[in-house]
Amino acid sequence: MAEAERITARQRAILTAIVESYIATGEPVGSGTVAGAIAQVQGGGAGSGLSSATVRNEMAELANEGLLEQPHTSAGRVPTARAFRLYVERLSGGAGLLGGPERLHLQSQIESSFAGVSGTQAMLERTSHVLATVSSGVGVAVAMTAGGDTLEHVHFSRLAKGRVLAVVVTSSGLVRDRVLAMDGAGGRELTERELEAASNFLNENFRGWSVERVRAEIGRLVERERSEYQQLLGSVEQLWAGAVPEGGGGVRTVYVEGVANLLGNRAVGSAEDVARLREVLAALEEKQRLVELLDAYIDAKQESVRVIFDLEEHAPEMAGLVLIAAPARMAGEGRGTVGVIGPKRIHYENTMSAVSYIAQVFERMLHPST
Repeated sequence: MAEAERITARQRAILTAIVESYIATGEPVGSGTVAGAIAQVQGGGAGSGLSSATVRNEMAELANEGLLEQPHTSAGRVPTARAFRLYVERLSGGAGLLGGPERLHLQSQIESSFAGVSGTQAMLERTSHVLATVSSGVGVAVAMTAGGDTLEHVHFSRLAKGRVLAVVVTSSGLVRDRVLAMDGAGGRELTERELEAASNFLNENFRGWSVERVRAEIGRLVERERSEYQQLLGSVEQLWAGAVPEGGGGVRTVYVEGVANLLGNRAVGSAEDVARLREVLAALEEKQRLVELLDAYIDAKQESVRVIFDLEEHAPEMAGLVLIAAPARMAGEGRGTVGVIGPKRIHYENTMSAVSYIAQVFERMLHPST
């Protein structure tokens, strides 16, 4: 029997009240608080709601089901991970997502935030900002251009010894910047002139080529040439391989905003939690780690928001956090993901509604004829 079917409608109402109170306060929830919340939902008239004694009995049953636990220092109860899952399943079924004036207000806020924004890159950047603001979590926007996306421009510049900034712009408007740690072709440090020559070579010879064809053609030229030209090709091959790694199927663009929200969020918990979150921030800074996490859980074919609680199975440093994300159609044949990473005490209704609506905004603004 499904877990949701093992509890009564009254127990579901009590569990919902407990989860929402815990999200709001972070404190264990007592029976009196729950009874008051239910009475308010039911209108607060005479005879409405449940007595504290009845609520206590039902909370004991929910604890036996593994949905509530009692901290040893408090008489109140807190929801378990299973309780959060049941709560989100209810929201996903449409029973609790924002409706009426609240939904219209959120949608109006999102629409205003995207006013004047055009192009995939600008929308990705704005999306991460909007989601971080709405959720007080970490806003994430990731796009993968399709294999057919073509090269518009590439630029290499030296940042420091052994470090080169590579910027790849594609015809769909996506921009990927990547810092390359390298010693230069043949173990030499590449000079600014050599970096400029490599940029010019790619721009003059491969503008309009699909990104995966560029690698193949460079490899073919390297095999064919055995001259001074070879030295230039060696630099080009190394730089391109770093800027657009093999097996990516295209160019990946990642925007992350709001990482400071996690450190400043009281919902995170103790000083130990804050120390652990520094590992999370390091993982978020390593954007490839974030991409792997999204790829592991978010299917481009799904049509709705997905909420993931067990992030630690793929990324141990993410224990205690939740991912709320949905796929989004990008320009051309590109695909992407928009979402939020935050504490389990995140406001699920607002965040799920925002993620869902922003995915729709992408669909409408980047595919106006569909």
